[in-house]
Amino acid sequence: MARNKHPEQTVQQILNVAAQLFTDKGFEKTSIQDIIVALGMSKGAVYHHFRSKEEILDAVIEQQFNYSAQMLDHLITNTSTTPAREKLVQILEHVVSDPQAHSLDHVLRTQIKNPVFIVRGIQQAVRIDAPVIAAILREGITDGSIHSEDPEACAEVFMMLVNIWINPTLFGRNSSETKQRLYFLQRLMNMLGADIVSESLIERILDQHAAMGAYPILNEDDDRNEG
Repeated sequence: MARNKHPEQTVQQILNVAAQLFTDKGFEKTSIQDIIVALGMSKGAVYHHFRSKEEILDAVIEQQFNYSAQMLDHLITNTSTTPAREKLVQILEHVVSDPQAHSLDHVLRTQIKNPVFIVRGIQQAVRIDAPVIAAILREGITDGSIHSEDPEACAEVFMMLVNIWINPTLFGRNSSETKQRLYFLQRLMNMLGADIVSESLIERILDQHAAMGAYPILNEDDDRNEG
């Protein structure tokens, strides 16, 4: 495969191929040589842009974060549902169900206990996602559908809890324990004046975690206890 004349196209090729290999083989089992062979590029062409597969993974994750942020902005711009609470509920349910937003979940799951990854996830939630959510909460305060006294802090707490604390892989929780915490989050947001955690959102989050294999494998005794 000839190298693209435009560097950004070459970088995108590398990220696309690497993301597919990370998904198919797993990050740990994918070598930088695997990526080079799959691309059909020279080693120098790849190393010109990335020094290691870890650096490629960082770029893949960053691209995924950027997609999620752009999707959120697009949904807000194109969602006319009023009042604001209903709009936010609709947006959150769509985000959880969007296939592309979760296309790298299996890859990201391998990094979930990496402290650097966790910090990046928290920063993404607070600096990028939460301000968007807070803007809709402020709309809801204006139209009377939201009653939060501090929409910025409310949005930050919600994003950190749903992205980090709720994640069953990070804490080794089963589906029952995860569901219990989702209902706690629902009650907490209600107490904060933001009734945005719908029953549908809870079920979609549980289904999404199940689809990515986030729950620990249960033995027979655990299975009976959970049921």
